[in-house]
Amino acid sequence: MKKLSFSWDRGVSVFLLLTIIVGSFVTPYFAVSSNISFVIQDIGEIAIIALPMAFLIIAGEIDLSVASTLNLSSAAIGFSFRHGVPFWLCVLIGLLTGLTCGLINGILVTRFGLQSLAVTIGTLALFRGLCYVLLGNQPVNQMPDSWVKLGYTNIPHTFFPYSAILILILGAAGWITLHYTRFGRWTFAVGTNADAARFSGIPVARMKLALFMTTGLMSGVAGIVYTFRFASSSPNGATGFELAVIASVLFGGVSIAGGVGTMWGVLAAVLELGVIRSVLQLLDVSANALLIVSGGLLLISVVLPRAIEISRSNRKIAAQ
Repeated sequence: MKKLSFSWDRGVSVFLLLTIIVGSFVTPYFAVSSNISFVIQDIGEIAIIALPMAFLIIAGEIDLSVASTLNLSSAAIGFSFRHGVPFWLCVLIGLLTGLTCGLINGILVTRFGLQSLAVTIGTLALFRGLCYVLLGNQPVNQMPDSWVKLGYTNIPHTFFPYSAILILILGAAGWITLHYTRFGRWTFAVGTNADAARFSGIPVARMKLALFMTTGLMSGVAGIVYTFRFASSSPNGATGFELAVIASVLFGGVSIAGGVGTMWGVLAAVLELGVIRSVLQLLDVSANALLIVSGGLLLISVVLPRAIEISRSNRKIAAQ
């Protein structure tokens, strides 16, 4: 199964390269600097959440409430700013909101023994509803330009948005942590066999709680980036982001069963999703088609690796 992960990573990388080449040919507006900047901005929040989500799924859990957590963090920023709180403190409140959401999910899963799928479906609806409690039906606009311009402007003398720095830092940190630290080895061990990991002395419950809290915190960071990018907080923002995040993680080679995955595969899949969306938008394809693409990638990433694994097993049996 581990060999499948690495070969899948290479396949995603090749697919990404081919998509970039095809996109450059089918539309002259794809490879221009302004569109490259837009693609990076467009995948910013997805990439920020996908990195900790990869750890969580490798460990055998999942969080479907990440988009609602993102938007609740954004709503908390808007609510605080509407009531006269200094904006730097509003940003801190957004971070704490995301961390709290992750803590709630983690406690329900690790302390009460509930399934993460069921728990996060419930908190998905709960957190989304709280956005309307905080903001009503009215978005919060006119936020300080000195802050929010970081979300929609580029680094001086480049065509890279400021979010690119954050993605690079988090990506490097995630790659090193997953592949070169004890915590990363524990994550794989827990996802492969949680009971065996527990008997070997790994604090499984604490690890999973930390992963849920990290995912919530990074969803809060994504909420800040989202708020800055649109210079507003809305009660119905980031709809469907959880599908894009999970599709990117699974298409990047992380097994839905846990225990398998690489950080490069996830990053390549996030880029792939952003490139495909950009090409389709430049070709004036409807938004519904973009949802079909995300759903299709999600289905492929679940079915195809399993089909390859079954095929290899059958060939080994036949060879014997």
